[in-house]
Amino acid sequence: MTSQGPPPVRIGCYSAFWGDSALAATQLLSMDNPPNYVVADYLAEVTMGILARQKKGKGAGYVKEFVDSVYAPNAKRIAASKTTLITNAGGLDPCAAKAAIEAAAEEIFGKNSPHLPRVAAVFGDDAWGDDAARKEMLRLVGAGEASAFSHILPSLGSSAAQTQPVDKEDWPAGKEKTILSVNVYMGVGGILQALKSNATIIVTGRVVDSALVLAPLMHEFNWSSTSYDLLAAGSLAGHIIECGCHATGGNFTDWRDSASSAHGGWSNMGYPIVEVASDGSFIVTKPPKTGGLVSVGTVAEQMIYEVLDPASYLLPDVTLDMTQVTISQIGTDRVLVSGAKGRAPSPYLKTSGVYVDGFKMSGELVIGGADSAEKARHVGEAIIKRVSTVLKKRGMEDFTDYNIECLGSEHTYGPHSKATSSRETVLRTTVVHQNKLALMLFARETPAAATSMAPGITGLGSSGRPSPAPNMRHFSILVPKASFDHLVSVTGTDGVLRLEHGRNQESSGASQKGKAANAVVSAAIGGRKEKMVKVKLIRLCFGRSGDKGDTANIGLICRDPKYYPHLVQTVTADKVKAYMGHLVEGSVERYEMPGVNGLNFVCTRALGGGGLSSLRVDRQGKTYGQMLLQMKVDVPESWSVQTSKL
Repeated sequence: MTSQGPPPVRIGCYSAFWGDSALAATQLLSMDNPPNYVVADYLAEVTMGILARQKKGKGAGYVKEFVDSVYAPNAKRIAASKTTLITNAGGLDPCAAKAAIEAAAEEIFGKNSPHLPRVAAVFGDDAWGDDAARKEMLRLVGAGEASAFSHILPSLGSSAAQTQPVDKEDWPAGKEKTILSVNVYMGVGGILQALKSNATIIVTGRVVDSALVLAPLMHEFNWSSTSYDLLAAGSLAGHIIECGCHATGGNFTDWRDSASSAHGGWSNMGYPIVEVASDGSFIVTKPPKTGGLVSVGTVAEQMIYEVLDPASYLLPDVTLDMTQVTISQIGTDRVLVSGAKGRAPSPYLKTSGVYVDGFKMSGELVIGGADSAEKARHVGEAIIKRVSTVLKKRGMEDFTDYNIECLGSEHTYGPHSKATSSRETVLRTTVVHQNKLALMLFARETPAAATSMAPGITGLGSSGRPSPAPNMRHFSILVPKASFDHLVSVTGTDGVLRLEHGRNQESSGASQKGKAANAVVSAAIGGRKEKMVKVKLIRLCFGRSGDKGDTANIGLICRDPKYYPHLVQTVTADKVKAYMGHLVEGSVERYEMPGVNGLNFVCTRALGGGGLSSLRVDRQGKTYGQMLLQMKVDVPESWSVQTSKL
């Protein structure tokens, strides 16, 4: 970090998703020296579907918990510390969220108090919220101006760059009447304007997660919208803290180090803070006397989380290349991150939508005794056959889809399971149908199995008699950036300010995929032949996995740089596809990240449809990283790979 120039800007994040700890915001705001900004991410693909259903039912279209459980209890701390809050808790109705915050503030401070916050709502992202927005979106689709979204982009300079992308998502033609929401991922423009208007609390709709951090950095340091390396660095800082404790030891491969850390471990987890310098380098840390840890491993795992091509991380304001990023430990719970590179952004914005496609239901039974998994499988199949017979007799169509899972037998590991002889299994059967009545018949027949099928059925799992829910599906498309404007409403100002979305210089959507590490196995072992031994990848790597629609990514970070050339040669996309083939129905593409000695595997059609519609127990690929880390590879015996704690 630079030793001269303005002081670093400190930004903390207290929320990774709607449902994060109620203690987190207070932890950051109660610090002796609280951050300049506190941000919070609430909006996952699943969340947008929930908010859409909530708003359609005349409920709040925003995250009320932000007002009731974050702002209200901390209002006096926020006013005293002069900390600015920026959050996407506005969801599908940022203006209603703004009004609720203003009302709560007046109740706490009084109507004319000087401590009342200046609140801004940033919106314009809702492409399905009114007739005019819907008409424009349908025009873009009909005119061919909207295009499919691909999870794997062809590399620059390759012959594949001229071919159509594979495993792409597109507009759900014919399902327009069942669409719940369509939202465009906005960039920093609206947040920047709100900051220029001296807003102290900013609630947005759907903006890209990293914009919550990038905008205040641009505002504080006066970064230009074409200073792409700086924008890339600020976006990376936002990406690393937007999932909260993911950067401070949550979901960490070496979990014992986090669980047993000082100051309470997991029971008192510290939420992340970035200290960003004007040159874009930044330190990741956490509040003093909190649990968890900030290490090269925890930060590197989060950096690779939910990333597709790490050389072309496509954002509204910049294309981020993180392949040469370096991460180094500079003190206890202090990690320095530098080396992000940026290019001009694409002229398109990613658009995320949710529609309803029938109904689904999951039923659970607990089955004990010898061969419980085998019994569970037979019970599940019998229930499906039984209900299908009833449906046929009633002249109804069969289930659209179903899935039988025997949890407790390492079901998700498929052919790699080592627990097939488990004596306790939860049978989880999930069904989909266009008619709720079919699901009610399934709900009736599931508990009946307790007296008519396998021995040892002890209960109805955690759900009791199941009930149907809408089967929501997610889709993504790309729309021209110029089609949607930022809208900003600020306390004390008249009307709504409209800002055109930045029309940055166009960059190619193709990947600038990093070059392979040009090393052969012999280079990793000093050029001499040596005895090889098999070890699990977890001995060599940290790992984390995440989701993007129906695509999962699995990132591996070498524990020692000397492992990297060998793993580049050894852990290929084909081997990962073979190992994960029971879950991955599409393709596997590998990307290299030599800056952190990492590999990122993008697996398409890997989640059974994605977080909203998947019938699997792991709808978002959260277990995939841990699964791949169990794969064995050959390594030189002289490496003496440690096996303690793993």
